[in-house]
Amino acid sequence: MLTVNEYFSGKVKSISFTNASSGESSIGVMVPGEYTFSTNKPEEMTIISGSLNVLLPSAKNWQILQAGQIFHIQGKSEFHVQVAEPTAYLCRYL
Repeated sequence: MLTVNEYFSGKVKSISFTNASSGESSIGVMVPGEYTFSTNKPEEMTIISGSLNVLLPSAKNWQILQAGQIFHIQGKSEFHVQVAEPTAYLCRYL
């Protein structure tokens, strides 16, 4: 089953799904802007296209992540992103 999710007045949209090989995941797109996300479960984010400037929960410095790069977020935390161009991502819930 597919579930469509919309955040930040439609500036971030994703489709959630579950499959046998990777469990619960979502794939989405963010348009330019700055966003703060909260997590319930640990997450693994893969940048599919575009790039993100990311501030992880325990980090003091922002890092730029490009297509093909992966980052991990702890459960029950927040992370911040700055998006300069439309960016696609895959989020796996661990």
